[in-house]
Amino acid sequence: MENLLHIPETLLPEDPATARIEGGEDPARVAADLPSSSLPWAVLAEAALDGGRSIEAYAYARTGYHRGLDALRGSGWKGQGPVPWSHVPNRGFLRALAALSQAAGEIEETAEEERCRNLLVDSSAEGARELLG
Repeated sequence: MENLLHIPETLLPEDPATARIEGGEDPARVAADLPSSSLPWAVLAEAALDGGRSIEAYAYARTGYHRGLDALRGSGWKGQGPVPWSHVPNRGFLRALAALSQAAGEIEETAEEERCRNLLVDSSAEGARELLG
């Protein structure tokens, strides 16, 4: 989606969870050590979705989503505007948002599924393409 309002991109600061997750550390351990990071919650949500555990996925994704909102607001985000996928520290929030949309759909919470999907598309069309296919 084109940024017609010319709202600046929100770029989250470097996330120490990224190196730990990419290094193969248990995401539950990373979430316990760095609970304010969206990424380990998103990874846990994705694994729960892959395992058919929709309620667990929903809980993990919702936690990651809210942690991401806190971080975005702390970085100046006002509830709208670009959150680019190309900026790696933003990916934890975007992945949590996509997982929340999917988990909401699986438990038939249609309004939440659509709201999260729309927020993902509006925030990062590239992220939406990557995460939603």
